[in-house]
Amino acid sequence: ASHGLKWVEYKDASEADERADMDEAIRLHTEIVGERPRGWYTGRCSDNTVRLAAEEGGFDYVADSYADDLPYWSRFGDRDQLIVPYTLDANDMRFAVPAGFGDPFEFEHYLTNAFDMLHSEGGRMLSIGLHCRLVGRPARALALKRALDHMAGHDGVWFATRLEIARHWAATHPAPSFERPSEMSKDRFVALFGEVFEHSPWIAERAWGLELGPTHDTATGIHAALTRVFRSASDEERLAVLNAHPDLAGKLAAAKRLTEASTAEQAAAGLDALTDEERAAFTGFNREYVAKFGFPFIIAVKDNTKASILEAFRRRIECDRATEFAEACRQVERIAELRLKDHFA
Repeated sequence: ASHGLKWVEYKDASEADERADMDEAIRLHTEIVGERPRGWYTGRCSDNTVRLAAEEGGFDYVADSYADDLPYWSRFGDRDQLIVPYTLDANDMRFAVPAGFGDPFEFEHYLTNAFDMLHSEGGRMLSIGLHCRLVGRPARALALKRALDHMAGHDGVWFATRLEIARHWAATHPAPSFERPSEMSKDRFVALFGEVFEHSPWIAERAWGLELGPTHDTATGIHAALTRVFRSASDEERLAVLNAHPDLAGKLAAAKRLTEASTAEQAAAGLDALTDEERAAFTGFNREYVAKFGFPFIIAVKDNTKASILEAFRRRIECDRATEFAEACRQVERIAELRLKDHFA
């Protein structure tokens, strides 16, 4: 890997200057080592660094990120770049900064504690930053050796370089290939997500106008964007969303006029196969609930059964309107989450 041309602070450098230095660093590395670098870490980077490294096109990984403990993919134009994040946490540089590690045993214990926690969770990566001029001092080297011996004494541990990690990750978790919400036109975004909140496409329209990015290209990300809009809407707008939901096992279901999503959800809980007695109970509860609160009873039926839904009816109908309005909104958000998980599955 290359650590850049020189230890220059690039936060105020022009994009052209940073690109030129990157190209020169690659040239020198190739000339001296005999092959180009497969990884890149500037360290003193700018807002452009990761994109420039990705656009260069030859790196198996870029390490100029502290955004996660595990590798992840970032998209730049038509290229998916693997990011293997660096760490300033389990890092021997803390011997060289105020309030850092003062005693080698602190470093050893920090590494072993971090390892023990991650190993107990399973499927984790502990990134350790090392510099020969720092950890190479005898007392520190001995502390590192003891920490590594501790780790090696456990099963299922792989000591890997960043390049080995990058190649493993690319082979095991290749860059996802799908239509990314953050790159969609407004019409396409609304077409796909306009019915996540029942008959309320305005929520998707407003969400599209937020600052969407790669973090929103998942069910969790889109749900976060949509619920932001829903939560910031007026009480009247949220009430309209509640009233857009059908009664459970009500007239719309009987007339087969539910949305496709609502039909599937109610069927999953067995609400399309009620006995006459059950149907009468649902009808009575629906009527009483709407008369009291002014909106239909809403519950994420995929989380429930007929019995638990009826129990929730009996319990929630005793609430005051403010409490029940808040609960209905939470249920609407949960329904949206489940629909999005189905979409991204």
